[in-house]
Amino acid sequence: MTPTRKRRLIVISLVLGAVCVATGLTVMALQENMTYLYSPSEIRAQHLPNGANFRLGGVVLENSLQRDTSSLKIDFVVTDRFNTQAVEYTGILPDLFREGQSIIAQGKIDTNGKFVATQVLAKHDETYMPKEVADAIAKAKTANAAAGKPSGAQ
Repeated sequence: MTPTRKRRLIVISLVLGAVCVATGLTVMALQENMTYLYSPSEIRAQHLPNGANFRLGGVVLENSLQRDTSSLKIDFVVTDRFNTQAVEYTGILPDLFREGQSIIAQGKIDTNGKFVATQVLAKHDETYMPKEVADAIAKAKTANAAAGKPSGAQ
């Protein structure tokens, strides 16, 4: 091997190594920042591990709001009309947050099975439903129909 070929081989090897390291770092950064959206039915079916950070989408179940009078803590239930998920949130809720409203909450499930939200989004009017939530509800409806459960069963 000539000295010129040897230098080219070293340079190409270093460039390939740098590309591999950059790709690895990019993939790791994306994995830490990616959060998936799940409906209550998907949470129940997939048995997500406690502590996994994800987004929960659905409709706030009517008559499920329970506000703590001494703090900003609020408990409510999110439903896709087939299954429900209890949610706890501490903080100021969006102005459009109310029962029967579609929301997306980001957080994780604690050891008691309750979803502890760190962020709640409800930035739309009463007729709008986020596409992800509508898709999740349609998916749950299809799964329940395939399983022979009646529509709207929880």
